[in-house]
Order: sequence, then structure tokens, then C-alpha cells
Amino acid sequence: MPNIKKFRVLPYLPENLKPLLRIAQNLLWVWNFEAIELFRRLGVDMWRELSHNPMALLGSLPQEMMNEAAESESFLAHMNRVEEELDWQLTKKTWFQENSSIEGEMNVAYLSAEFGIHECLPIYSGGLGVLAGDHLKSASEIGIPLTGVGLLYKLGYFHQYLNVDGWQQEKFPATDFYNIPVQLVKDENNETLFISVEYPGRNVYAQIWEVQIGRIQLYLLDTDIDKNSGEDRWITYQLYGGDNEMRIKQEMLLGIGGVRALKEMKKNITVFHMNEGHSAFLSIERIRLSMKEKGLSYNEALANVCVNNVFTTHTPVPAGNDRFDPELVGKYLSFYINDMGIKKEDFLALGREVVTDKEETFCMTVLAIKTAAFCNGVSALHGTVSRNMWKALWPSLPVHNIPITHITNGIQTLSWTSDEMMRVLNRYLGPRWIDNPVDKDIWLNVDSIPDSELWRCRERMKERLVGFSRNKLKKQLKARGMPKYEVEMADAVLDSEALTIGFARRFATYKRATLIFKNMERLEKIISNKDRPVQFIFSGKAHPKDNMGKELIKELIKLARDEKFRNKIVFLEDYDINIARYLVQGADVWLNTPTRPKEASGTSGMKVVPNGGLNISVLDGWWAEAYNGSNGWTIGHGEEYDEWEHQNYIESESLYNILENEVIPMFYDRGADGIPREWVARIKESMKTICPIFNTNRMVRDYTEKFYLNAHNNCQQYRNDNYKVAREFSGWQEKISGKWKEVKIKEIYIKDDAEIVVGKRINVEAVVNLGTISPEEVQVELYFGNLNSEGDIQEGASISMDKVNGLTEGDILYEGQVLCLKSGQFGFTVRVIPYHKDMARKYKPGLVTWA
Repeated sequence: MPNIKKFRVLPYLPENLKPLLRIAQNLLWVWNFEAIELFRRLGVDMWRELSHNPMALLGSLPQEMMNEAAESESFLAHMNRVEEELDWQLTKKTWFQENSSIEGEMNVAYLSAEFGIHECLPIYSGGLGVLAGDHLKSASEIGIPLTGVGLLYKLGYFHQYLNVDGWQQEKFPATDFYNIPVQLVKDENNETLFISVEYPGRNVYAQIWEVQIGRIQLYLLDTDIDKNSGEDRWITYQLYGGDNEMRIKQEMLLGIGGVRALKEMKKNITVFHMNEGHSAFLSIERIRLSMKEKGLSYNEALANVCVNNVFTTHTPVPAGNDRFDPELVGKYLSFYINDMGIKKEDFLALGREVVTDKEETFCMTVLAIKTAAFCNGVSALHGTVSRNMWKALWPSLPVHNIPITHITNGIQTLSWTSDEMMRVLNRYLGPRWIDNPVDKDIWLNVDSIPDSELWRCRERMKERLVGFSRNKLKKQLKARGMPKYEVEMADAVLDSEALTIGFARRFATYKRATLIFKNMERLEKIISNKDRPVQFIFSGKAHPKDNMGKELIKELIKLARDEKFRNKIVFLEDYDINIARYLVQGADVWLNTPTRPKEASGTSGMKVVPNGGLNISVLDGWWAEAYNGSNGWTIGHGEEYDEWEHQNYIESESLYNILENEVIPMFYDRGADGIPREWVARIKESMKTICPIFNTNRMVRDYTEKFYLNAHNNCQQYRNDNYKVAREFSGWQEKISGKWKEVKIKEIYIKDDAEIVVGKRINVEAVVNLGTISPEEVQVELYFGNLNSEGDIQEGASISMDKVNGLTEGDILYEGQVLCLKSGQFGFTVRVIPYHKDMARKYKPGLVTWA
């Protein structure tokens, strides 16, 4: 290749339109419909063709159209309003500023393999990325000092298209980074800033791109540069592409490179948040830096890193967690193992559930859990699933004590609410719902919306969905090479007045997209009712290697071509954020049919609610918390089955019954004015009970109050006085671990033998011998609760026991009380755990002694 010099050409804007570039480069416009309308005014057809990308739009507009906008007083006034709103959002006093009082400046780093912010930035595959994008948006809204870190993928996730047989095909169009809202990070000399990461036998370099999302910066690493070999340039080509070796390369870049990028940009991070295990190698780099730069030992560095790490798991099944063979870990992480001066087996132990099992693979989730003081699942049910999944890490603890809690996911409401519905909500709830979507009292004003106005708004959104679906389907059929008559038939699909049910998500088998097809006779009867028509719109991708998921799509396409179902079942190809918006805004009902408990949370159903859609779902993930009996419908009652086919039969029959006996009659039971009053009442109940809770403003507040502030305080405490606390705590922990086998509980008994009745307090005494461990270094706990059928304590409670006095030969007497609040069979026991005032976690694996 010849020596090619590169340069960037920016859009030319007349002087009075220069604010457009500033507005376009801050993705706050994504959730500001006035800003979106501003770009639409420049050229609505081009706006659509360019995937709603303002940077590409500004670079593609003919000069005469640009000049026309520059001379339009109306357009300029509109632009000035949007810029003023941007300024206000960036400078207003936020929830965090009003409610936090912390020592030092908190800075959170949020690392994720994908971010779904908008379709013009295609670095996401599905729910994990969209959740991460909404996390950043809400962090901006409530003022959390947070920085995002990810990878900028040249090819992103694949684009989906179907062949004539309905089989999913994949294509990978390259993204032009110079025509999307990202900018290269430069150093103080205005030169491109690079970081490097050690890989086997070479360094891999990455440049850093910055995305501005309101107040938040998102930094994305990119290895597609001349400094790297062709092989290493591919590291940031595809999201979730390649084999396990490519996966470990990407995760090293994300975790290790992410920490180095933040350091190179002089970001003083006090809290690190790992969104899934993909970024867990950040702990390795942080440990290494603590040793090299702060002079800490390995154990001191590990203690120092754990106290301000946060980890969120989104995976409810073991197969969803990344695992690497020990040989592959040794190959790629040998530099770090040697630089830290530890044994390979000690390193591998960080990623193993059973550290003595030499054959066990290295699990990124285990690494994250072991190196984070704060761990959570993403719904209450998923918290329970996660504690059961990872209980082997704390083999001597009851499952409910496993230190993995939950913070339920949410959505950034403004990104998913239609502009029509926003206007209705502004009119009756006032503008405060936008700034404070977590206020339950504000959402009670939904009752003041006239039924007719809410229903007409719903009708407009559904008409828009039907129109979009027809156009999308015509393009799909043309691209598939279908006959002209079949393409033209797309103009007749769907009915804007029919009950419309949406289903859109990844086509994984456990999500059961085809559950509704289990009994074709009942489905045909439901769909073919001319007086009460029902129609379905599906969308979603199967992973390129998931042939079972592809078979589900093929089966669906075959049904959609059947004359009995044609026009009533539609599949929209290449599911992305844009399609998702149309669906969640226009669907009357959102269908969710996962196999419980395999849906960690799910957020798509949350997105229909502020748009007036209703949910029919299995009681899994978030819906197990949201459903109250009158804000949607539930399939089953939370049962879990051992037999797959039996479960599918039972739950498909339940779904048909709900549709036939409740949903369809309620939707078509109209008053004289054509409005389904009972349906609208259910919409209002759904909005009042779900919108203020299941949003990311509440979620990010929860992370801040439960994790970020505590992690920041831990960081400040451990850093002080040349890491004195880290050194002392690590030394104490090593000492306690070495002596723990001396701890023995010799005897426990109830002090009095009187009859025990409800309301009575029983006194319990325990004789404990701590050996050479001081009583101040332990906590002796009374553990009690109901007994299950096997005679074990079920989800017991614990209270501290008081030291009464010393006995002979080192024995110590402890005493505690249990208040009996109800009758039945109960049990109690006693346990001893280590205690230190600087412990970030209450329980340390292996250090629990039971009576």
C-alpha cells in the first residue's frame, strides 16, 4: 500500500448554525424530542436513511438546504431553544449535588463490553448494552460523577437479514467513526492519545474515542490502527465475535486497557463498576498497579482493590459466564502473573470456585465476585438465583447469607417514551415527571388524563407502528428477492385498529418466542376472529452460532407466510433500538415468555408502560416484582418445572386462556364513544405502579446509595496515610486465616427450661474457645429461624451474642436472646465469624465456624 496521509473533513455550517454541531456531538439529544425534531426539520427522509445520525446528516445535507435553514427564523429559534435546554441540563443542580455529603471527590468508572445509547452508535447487541446506555443517561440526569469505558467496534454486532427460506444470515458493515458522534482523545500536544496492553510477545496499542452523553463521558478503545498488526487490529472489530481466544483478547483490552486509559487521562477514579464479568481483568491491573506504584504486597493490593470494586451480574445460567482454559489464561496473562510475583495457581485461584481443583476453568464472574466488595443481581429473583449459583464460593454459609444482593434494572424513561405521550404527560402531570420520574405522587396524576385523550394517543402510536412495519416489511421482501405481488401485499399487513401484541428480544431458546404457536388450532381461532382481530409483531436476532434460535425464526417466517396467518403475523428483520422504539410505543400488549427463572431481569416490558402498553409475562425477572394483579397479566403463578415439554404445554394453555377470557374481551369491550374503559383503567394502573419504580433514575440512585458512596468512602479510608488501613487489614486477615482452625464452639443451650410461648424471650448461652484469637477479633452470632421438612433452619436471622465472662482453659461464655413472635417448630445454633472494623464484606470464604 502507498503511504497515505489521513485527514478529517468536518461538516461546513454557516456561522449562525454552528450550535447544531455542538448539539449533535452531545447525545443528550437522544432523549430530547425537541432536539430530534430539529434534525428532522433539516431533511426527514435523509434523517431516516442515515439511521438518525446527526453527524452524518450535517455532513450530507446539500448546501442549499443548509442555507435555507440558516435563513429560517423559525428554525433558528428552534435551534436556540434546544441549545438553551442543553446548557440548562449541563448546569442545573442535580439530585447528587443536593443529597451527597462525602469526603473527597467521588468518581465512578463504569466498564461494559457494550453500550446501547442510540442506533447511530452500533456498539451493542441487546439488553445488556441498552441497560448500560440507560445507566449512563440517568447518571447524567441525576448528576452522578461517572465515566463510562468500553470498546469501539468497527463492525459492531451483526446486521440480520433472512434468505428466501427464512434462515438468518449475518452481515457486518463497517462503521465510519468520523461520521458518528465520537471524537478522538488528544494529549496536551494535541496528538492522538494511545495506551498499550501487554499480550504474548508484543504490545497491543489502542486509541481512545470520547462520546459525550449529557454530563457523562464515555471512552471507547480502538485497536484498528497502524501501530498494530493485522491480527491485533481485529480485536475491536466485532462485538462478541470470534472464538474464546478473541474473547480473552477483548476482555484484557476492556479491563486492563480501560484502567490504563483512565490513568492516562488522569482520571482519579474512586469506584470501579464492572457491568458483567467481561471487564473483570480490571481487578488484575489494579492489583498490579497497587503493588508497583504503592509498594503493597499482593495480599495488601488485593484487599485495597476489593473495597471499591462493584460487580453486577446479569447472567442467570452457568453457561452464560465466560470461562477460559487455564492454558489460555497462562498464555495471555503470564506477563501480569510474573509482574505481580505470584504463582500461576494463585492467579488461577482468583477465577475458580474450588481453588484446589486444578482442572477447573478460569471464570470471569468468579474473578469479579472475589475482587468486589459489592455484588448484585438485577432483580430480586435473580439475586436469589445468583446466590444459589455461586454458593460454592462460601460453602459454609446459608444460601441467603451469600453476599450477593440485588438492584432491579430499569429504563431511562425519556429515551423510550413517544413524543405524543410526552405531550400528554406534560399536560396532566406537569414537567416535574421529566426531572423526577421516581416521584410516585406525580404519577398518581395519570388518573387525571381523560380516557378519551389517552386512548386517542394510543391509537396514533399504533397507526405509526403499523405504517413503519409495512414499509420495513416491503424492504425486507424486496431484498429477499420475493415476487412483486408478495412485496405489494405488504401494504395490507396488520390493522391499526386490531389488538396488537409485540414480542421482540434475542431469539434464545429459553425465551420461547414460539410458545404462542404451541396449539395452532387455538391460535388460528384467536387470530381469525373478524369481530375481535388479534395480530402479532415479532423481531429479534439469534446469535450467529445459535442454530436452534435460527430455527425458531425460520419456523416463525413459515407461519407468517401461511394464508391463515398472513397479514396477522409479521417479523421485522435486524432488530435494533429504532425498531424497539416503534414496537414499545405502538404495541397494545408486550408478550414475555421466558422459562423461569432464566430471565435475569428483562427491560423491554418496562418500555411499553410509559407509552400505555400492557404486559403479559411469566413471573420472572422484573415482572415478579412489578405485577400486582391489576396492572397487566401473568402466565402461571411463578411455578418452576423439571420437564420442559410439560412446562411449555401448561404455560401455553395459560397464555391462550388469558388472551381468550381476559385480554381480548377487555380490549374490545367498548363504550358508546368507542373507548375500552376497563382497558384504559388498567393502562393507568400500570403507569402509576410501574413508571416511578422501574426506571434507571431510581436504579442509579440505588447503586449510589447502596454501593458507590460506600465504595468511595472505603477508597478514601484505605488510601489515607500511605495505605495504612490496607496494610494493617491485610496483615490482620492473614493472621486470622492462619489461626482460624483454633476456633471451637464447645456447647450451646437454652438457659431456662420453662414452656416457650409466643411473645417469650428465650436466653441462649454458648461456650466458645477462640484459642489465641482475641474476642475483639470475632463476632459470635445466634442464628435462628423456622425449620424446614429436613430439619434445617430456613432463611434464618442472626443477632450478635454478648460476651459474659471468661471461663477456665480459654473458654468464653456468650449470651443472646431470641424473641418468639409466632408458633411452630424453630431451631437455633451459634456461629463465629471474623470481625474487623475495616472489613468491606461481612463474610470471608472458609472463615465461619458453626456449633
